[in-house]
Amino acid sequence: MSEHEVNSKQISLPDNAFRELKPGEQYEPVMLPTKEYPEVNAYTVVLGLIMAVFFTAAAAYLGLKIGQVFEAAIPIAIIAVGLSSALKRKDSLGQNVIIQSIGATSGTIVAGAIFTIPALYILELEVSFWQVFFASVLGGFLGILFLIPFRKYFVSEMHGQFPFPEATATTEVLVAGEKGGKQALVLVISGVVGGIYDFLVATFGAWSEVFTSKVIGAGQFLHDKLKLEFRLNISAAILGLGYIVGLKYTAIIAAGSFVSWYVIIPVFAYLADYIATPIGAGVTDLVKDMSAEDIFFNYVRHIGIGGIAMAGLIGIIKSSGIIKKSFVLGYQEIFKKVGKDGGNNLRTQRDLPMSAIVAGIVLTSLIIFIFFQFGVVDSFVHAMVGLLIALIISFLFTTVAATAIAIVGTNPVSGMTLMTLILSSVILVSVGLTGPAGMVSALIIGGVVCTALSQAGAFITDLKIGYWLGSSPFKQEKWKFLGTIFASATVAWIIMVLNEAYGFVGPDALVAPQANAMAAVIKPLMSNQPAPWMMYLAGALMALVLTMIKVPALAFALGMYLPLELNTPLLAGGIIAWFVQSRSNDEGLNKARRERGTLIASGFIAGGALMGVLSAILKFAEFDWKMEEWAESHGAEILALVMFCAVGAYMIWDTLKAKKEE
Repeated sequence: MSEHEVNSKQISLPDNAFRELKPGEQYEPVMLPTKEYPEVNAYTVVLGLIMAVFFTAAAAYLGLKIGQVFEAAIPIAIIAVGLSSALKRKDSLGQNVIIQSIGATSGTIVAGAIFTIPALYILELEVSFWQVFFASVLGGFLGILFLIPFRKYFVSEMHGQFPFPEATATTEVLVAGEKGGKQALVLVISGVVGGIYDFLVATFGAWSEVFTSKVIGAGQFLHDKLKLEFRLNISAAILGLGYIVGLKYTAIIAAGSFVSWYVIIPVFAYLADYIATPIGAGVTDLVKDMSAEDIFFNYVRHIGIGGIAMAGLIGIIKSSGIIKKSFVLGYQEIFKKVGKDGGNNLRTQRDLPMSAIVAGIVLTSLIIFIFFQFGVVDSFVHAMVGLLIALIISFLFTTVAATAIAIVGTNPVSGMTLMTLILSSVILVSVGLTGPAGMVSALIIGGVVCTALSQAGAFITDLKIGYWLGSSPFKQEKWKFLGTIFASATVAWIIMVLNEAYGFVGPDALVAPQANAMAAVIKPLMSNQPAPWMMYLAGALMALVLTMIKVPALAFALGMYLPLELNTPLLAGGIIAWFVQSRSNDEGLNKARRERGTLIASGFIAGGALMGVLSAILKFAEFDWKMEEWAESHGAEILALVMFCAVGAYMIWDTLKAKKEE
């Protein structure tokens, strides 16, 4: 075998890739740690930057138009695999990881920017290109720098304890592209099935995107009287995510959702007749006039946010040993000149030097302070307060974002940003910064934090992919900064263009749902109106109780925070995973089925992600083929349920076809 040749025995992921390691057992990645492989070159950097720019523009438009930011990692991985095959590039696995890692900054930077910055336009405040650019790029840098010390903990020390659904799907795409054969065929077929299925819904409205129990008379009665409602998003991609996450975590997430929708919302409905005035900042309707969805978004979701925040603090306390260890190793490396390789010369174990990370954090902090001082607040005290808020919250919630992505592939960044805005507003008001200047300051701070958390959550996916495949983490970390700069410049430009073309206020304006929510929250806060502290406290106390009874509080709180329709298909995927992996007494057969099911689920996710990009391009080109009236009808909802059952049945049937010798 040549020096650059991938280990032929491990062209597939090793048997212990997804399970906890036994005592003394080591994980050996696809690319051997003792060998050097081509990773960074002009081809990988240029293609990665092109992907970052293109997908940033597409994701920004789609996110502002309909409030959904697709994850770019999988489509970029598919394109990288396709190009390397077409160009007949040898030893392409390590190169494709770098392309994907650089390009994937697009979705993370977009999420950070569009959740906050458009609120400045909505509130009719001044916005400049440089404000958006610096908020995005500096937040992105913080996310990278704060996450690197936790890399080994999440990807190596916790091996097999988190499902990493997005990383699993992307890794399967990259491995199948390198290997070809039966694995690639299974992935391609399921990708076509899942992609066409989701494309028909998103582009044509062939059936409804969400099934609700209100399609039948009894369901409508339960909703009207008790605000009880069942909701199911019929996406094949979400079903695939649920399969990879597994029954344990999907059941906990769904349980949190069921508490929100089947316990707390009906309690609100029961008390609604006795509430004579609207409750909450920016709320104009009486509770009795609200739908179950309205009650969820106006009240119950805040309980989930409080739970996420407390679960994050609990996680920080639990991982305090890891944090301390990182600081000690960093101190020894910088001041005692030892451990520069982390005690290991293997390229797969080396991160950027701790001295570079500390210097990066200090330099980034200094630039943030200068940016706040001269570009946002024009006050030393206010700039320093803003800097401290951004640094402290970004650091504290980095592990929350990473853990959420590791568990379910969803980063509750909008909820954590909402909490940041509220805390920022309260602190800024207390130091005398109110009105328009206060709103600009809080939203820019929120943009920095939102981008940092979005970047941290997604970057742990990249690093886990690299860990499974055997990439050099220090190369991923180094080139992630360049992708962040290009994605930040692109999102700042595209927001300006979209504002000129469509605007964010008016009848034909872009929807920008998250930014509208941020604007609705921040305006009363800057006018000294109260935040829903009781809801946050209730969620925090619930997280404490869950921790006492050893239920993963973050997964449960995520369920309370995410809409019901996103959690029910996750649970369906988890049930399918349990079903197909436990049908036989032959553990070898169950293992083969588990692996084939993971390929099929990855195909569903990949196909859905790729078709999401195509659908976004068609929407941008103003090709409107969606049958809105039909898609919103009861008939389309019933058909949606039938089609969801059909795609679930296909997944079971195809998974059970697995044979041990595969």
